[in-house]
Amino acid sequence: MGNLQEAIESDIGSVPRCRTCGSERVAKDAWACWNPEFGLWELETVFDQEHCHQCEGETKFVWSRAETPPQLRIREINDRFRREGRGNGSTMLTIGIQERGGEFAVAAIKAVRSFEDFSDDNDPWGEHDFGAVEIQEEKVFWKIDYYSPDLTAGSENPANEGITHRVLTIMLASEY
Repeated sequence: MGNLQEAIESDIGSVPRCRTCGSERVAKDAWACWNPEFGLWELETVFDQEHCHQCEGETKFVWSRAETPPQLRIREINDRFRREGRGNGSTMLTIGIQERGGEFAVAAIKAVRSFEDFSDDNDPWGEHDFGAVEIQEEKVFWKIDYYSPDLTAGSENPANEGITHRVLTIMLASEY
């Protein structure tokens, strides 16, 4: 394998494609082991055989840089999680939000879900991971942090949903 191909494979966000048709819908034979502590399947061993769903047969992979840069993928995942609550993650309301009562908390959650006022000032990396809203004349911040699935460390790659647990925290600005 050439140095360029090795560099592409090691890039975060690089993707395997079918050598024949170029499809990204490819798979490798592997063993997965159930981890009861975390309640998920963990990849144990990956074998050499490669398969293309588009071609419906065996193939060899070629690796290329993703068409969607990692920060755009992170943005898509963050927006889906924040707006719809879909994905691997948790939403946390701080004590300050909880003390304002249920009506305030519901209003804060709705405001965070509908937030679209992103700019270079509040979103310099383009990941849609922070915002500020006003609820009943009170400034409320929200932010998304990226953790490993067991929540013991930061995520190695926030663009990869399989290894990232998102935590959306909604807080009073005075708690920041």
